[in-house]
Parts: sequence; structure tokens; C-alpha cells
Amino acid sequence: MTAPRRPAPSPIETLAQAAGVSIQWADAFERPHRVPPETLERVLTALGHPCGTSADIARALAALQAPPGLPGLMTADAGREVVLPGIVPSVPVELEGETPRRLILRPHREGSVFTAPKEPGYHVLRIGSQSVRLAVAPHSAPSVAERTGRARAFGVAAQVYGLRQAGDGGIGHLGAVAALAERLAGFGAHAVALSPLHALFSAAPERFSPYAPSSRLALNPLLADTAALFPGRGIEDAPEDEDGFIDWPRAARRKLAHLRRLFDTLDTFPDGAGGFAAFAAQPGDDLARHALFEALHAAMMAEGHGPDWRRWPAPLRDPDGPAVAEFASARVEEVRFHLFLQWLAGRSLADAQARARAAGMGIGLIADLAVGLDPAGGQAWSRPGDLLAGLAIGAPPDLINIAGQNWGLTAISPTALAALNFEPFLAAIRAALRHAGGVRIDHILGLRRLWLVPDGAGAGEGAYLTYPLEDLLRLVAIEAHAHGAIAIGEDLGTVPEGLREEMSARGILGMRVLPFERDADCGFLPPEDWQREAAAMTSTHDLPTIAGWWAGRDLHWRARIAACDVAAEALTARDGERAAFAAAAAETGIAPTLDNADDAVDAAIAYVARSTCDLAIIPLEDLLGLDESPNLPGTVDEHPNWRRRMAAPEGDLLAAPKVKARLSLLQLTRGEGAAEQ
Repeated sequence: MTAPRRPAPSPIETLAQAAGVSIQWADAFERPHRVPPETLERVLTALGHPCGTSADIARALAALQAPPGLPGLMTADAGREVVLPGIVPSVPVELEGETPRRLILRPHREGSVFTAPKEPGYHVLRIGSQSVRLAVAPHSAPSVAERTGRARAFGVAAQVYGLRQAGDGGIGHLGAVAALAERLAGFGAHAVALSPLHALFSAAPERFSPYAPSSRLALNPLLADTAALFPGRGIEDAPEDEDGFIDWPRAARRKLAHLRRLFDTLDTFPDGAGGFAAFAAQPGDDLARHALFEALHAAMMAEGHGPDWRRWPAPLRDPDGPAVAEFASARVEEVRFHLFLQWLAGRSLADAQARARAAGMGIGLIADLAVGLDPAGGQAWSRPGDLLAGLAIGAPPDLINIAGQNWGLTAISPTALAALNFEPFLAAIRAALRHAGGVRIDHILGLRRLWLVPDGAGAGEGAYLTYPLEDLLRLVAIEAHAHGAIAIGEDLGTVPEGLREEMSARGILGMRVLPFERDADCGFLPPEDWQREAAAMTSTHDLPTIAGWWAGRDLHWRARIAACDVAAEALTARDGERAAFAAAAAETGIAPTLDNADDAVDAAIAYVARSTCDLAIIPLEDLLGLDESPNLPGTVDEHPNWRRRMAAPEGDLLAAPKVKARLSLLQLTRGEGAAEQ
């Protein structure tokens, strides 16, 4: 029996394929779905390819199919062949440097090839009268073993805002991160993986999701540790709301008022004044623009124009226009205040990383690079040409989210990547690695493709847009190598075929999370069968904690939000999952029985610790045996997302007998006391 013939692509589908927009996608059951023409038209139009008429399609297709010239930046692998399309072997090609070196070109069906330098980094090629930047990737990003001296190491993941110290003003800060790292280093830990530190909105503190930042190029000043630079000038603890959660608007206003008092009296702190003066003299364009946006954002909100810059008076939407320049001249001190906040946050982060490394951590802090940006934020205002417009990123319908997901975020445009020589991506990676020993790339699947939803459409009415994965992975490896940092990619969900293999080949770790490591019969994979080139985890911020999973807290939250009882089917399924894990724990010799949530937490940590993964990362919530998670996906106000705080400072938390026992187990299995594999 022959398979049914696929229909030939229509003209708009041909255009979509040329523009990198997939005309089909497969659901969780591998069933193919064809993207409707009206969706393709909306996506293509938003991407800058008008296609309302046949003539429009023809013009757009001709533009996409025109022979490309040499790009401004090419990526390559160290010591491997590089293709120069359209360049004949007789064209002179030199590698610039202190001593320019003539390269030997060889014929290739697309033009010519030469051998890339063996030195990773950025080189300049002189090709005839043109110059091309050549980004040469190392054979691998730095490994966990290279950074730690351990075949298998471990760390802890923490939500920065949730940490607690006396005088923190109601929001956890980077000083608490440093203290946590120092104590964990005493147990042989080599890393602390952090929630995103990206800048949010100072004038709109009710927008506090760390995964919906205003800018990925600036830091959140509410996480700055003021005590380190301004001794004796602490801030009173802000009262939490009636449920004990962070009251972000109230706590943020109190801390910003405190920061403003520090700024106004900066001259009384000679060291601080001198450090800020040097920083302010050369802040970098991205931080300067972010400071300007923050001042303008506050002014626009005070005048009633709202928080979304796209609805401001037209002259103020142009960061390079005369109206914005006039505002900057009139509000010099306000802009300097927001620049001061960036200096203070950067100093706090650098200090936390230095303290982690000084305590013996081989990696130290692992920064989190969020997948997208709030389109109403500062980066979209200051660099609009970098980002997708009229499109939001998300995910197609799947088993859990049957309607699909619209995250309400924008992302870097692949057109901008090509036109700007990948600078928007490099800026984000470098900002994440500036004061860190590693980076976790949120939704690394997006380096190959992103699900795009046109504004106003349903989450399932989208299409995938292709990204230059090979180039982006090479750039990640180059930057990780340059910063001496490890790289981790969140490769969870519907993973494109071959992506994990390509990550592994680049030395970029994947993520292996206990609930998802199952065999074909839904049993838990033995620890020795987990992928080595990965970070093993008991859970993530988007999943229930182990104690919460065992108790069904996530099921009860869903039922509470839906105002119904927990479905019998869900309870039965959870019973089966618990039984399967108990059987796996018994079979591996970790625990003969699991009688309660504490037993399950102990077993889960031991299970992950035994995995063959290069790195194990235990969320602080699991280390403490907590039953509530930081985030419940699909909710905004129904669940206290990103608002939970630890009950006590890190010293008290880690001194609890159960917590010390779990850390000792990790140290015995993966730390200095462990036998090398």
C-alpha cells in the first residue's frame, strides 16, 4: 500500500519555506498538521515579507532567492574546512593579525574552501576588497571536569529573590547568594544555579516574573546587595503580605527609595563614588540606553501614558530621536540614578561570583538566560530592529497544554541576526557570562526553531520559524571558552531530532530531570543509563518539588484554581508514578521502601546523585524538602508565582540535620569524598 501523496506547496507555502517558516508541524502523537494559509500570511507579513497578493509573493520570493553575498560574520570549527560561497580559488584571502597570513583556497562545488585557524575566537578575513569576521569555535565548550577537577560534580539551584538575610528589605539579594555559595562549597558543591537576574521594570514592580524581562542586557537592581559597598547603611525588612509571600510592589518601592538615598549621599562614600564615576564615564551603550528607558518609563507612567512604550507619544518611541535626547538632557540626574543601579547590581554580582570561587567552587554562579523579552520593555524600545514585531513566542498544542502556549514574549529576529552579524545574540550571551562561571540557556530548542503566534491569534494558530542552530551553538561554545564557563541548555519538551546530539558535540550540557527520565514502559531509567553530557536534576522551577509531587500539591493547586475536586484519574496516575519511583529506588538499592515525602526526597536526591551525568543540580526547595514550587505554569495571579521566600537565612537552613545529611550524601557521591568514575 503506497503512502498518500503530499500536496504540492502552494505559492504562499513556497514563500514560507524560503523564509524559514515551516508549513507543517507534528503534535505529541507525531501526527502532522499543515499550517493554514491565513496563518502563514500573518507570520510572513510580520517577518517583513508582504504576501497579500500573487505579485507580493513573487517579489518576496525573488528577494529571498537572490544569490547572497558574503556575510559580515561566518562561523567555523577550529582546524576544519570553511566554505566561501561564490569565491573562486584565485581570489586572494588573508587572515589579518600582527602578521597577516595568506590562506590557500581549494576548489569547492559552491566556490572555495580553506582550513580554519586552530585558535578559537574571532578572526578577520580579508577576501579581495572585503572583510569578513570569522568566528572559530573550539572543539568543545569547557567541561565540568575541566572547571572542577571532578568527573562528576554537584551544585544547588536557587531563586535569588527567595533567599533571606536580615536587612534585605523583603527581597533576596546577591549577598545572600554569596553566603549560600560559601556554605555549600564547604560540602563540596561547585555551583549555584540562579534564577534570571535580568532587568525588570523599576516603575512597574508588579511585573516581577524573571522570565519576562525588560532587558536581558541589564540587571535587576532590586537584587543588589547594598551592605557590601555601603556598610552601616542597611534597609529595614519590609513586611510580607498576609500569606508570607513577597509583596513585590511594596518591597520594591521601599528598596528603590533606599537606593535613591544611597545615590543622593554617594559622595560620603569615597570608594563608591570613585567606582561609580569610572563606570559612568564609559557605561556601554546598552546600559546607558537601559538607564534612559527606565527614567523615561517612570516619567511616562507618571504622566498617564502607561507602561507600554508602544502607546507613548510617537516622538518618544524613537530612542534616537530629538524628543528623547531632549528628555535625557532635562533629566540627567534621573538617568544617572538608573545607571548607578546598574553599577551597583554589577558590583554585587561580581562580588558574589568572586566569593563563590574563593570558597572553592570550580564553577561558581550559573546565570540563566531567559528565552525571550517583554515587548513593552527597555530592550525592545532601545533596539527594536533586533526583535520580532507583531509575533509572540510560545509552544504548539501538546498533551499538557492542549490549546498551545503564548508566552507573550518577543525574541531576536533571525533576519536581524544575519544583518547585524549575530551581535544581538552575542550581546545577550556576554551579558549573562560577564560575572558567572556558567550559563543555562532557557528553551535552547529556540536556537533551532521558535513557535510564533501572530498578535491577536490563538496560541495554537502559529508556525515554527527556523534559526541558524549551527552558527548559534558555535557562538555559545566560543563565548563559553572565552569566559572559562560551562554551558547548559534546557532541552525539555518536544525536542527537534538531532538537537541533543549537536549540543553534546559542542560540549553544551542538556538537562535530565528525574520525572522525565523514563523508559518505554514508563519506569524510571536507572541512574547509570542517564546521558553523561547533561545536568541531572530532581525537579525544576516549573515542576512540583519532590515533596510536593509525592503529596500531590500540584494536583490540588490545579483543582483549587479550577474550583473542583482533584480528578480521580489524576490521583490514580500519581499513585502509579509514586509506585514506579519506589520500585526504582528499591531496585537500585537506594531505599527498600518510601513511606513518606521525606523518604521520597532523600531517594530522589540519591537517585540523581548516582546518575552518570557530569553535573547534578538540586533545587534548594528539594534540598530543604519543601512541598511548594516557585512557579505553576499557566497561571499568573492564581498561584503565588515567583513570590515564595525561604523561612530563614541560609546558615539556619543548611544546618538542619536532614539538609546536612542530604548534602553529605551529595558530597560522598559527587564531591571530594567520591571515588572517580
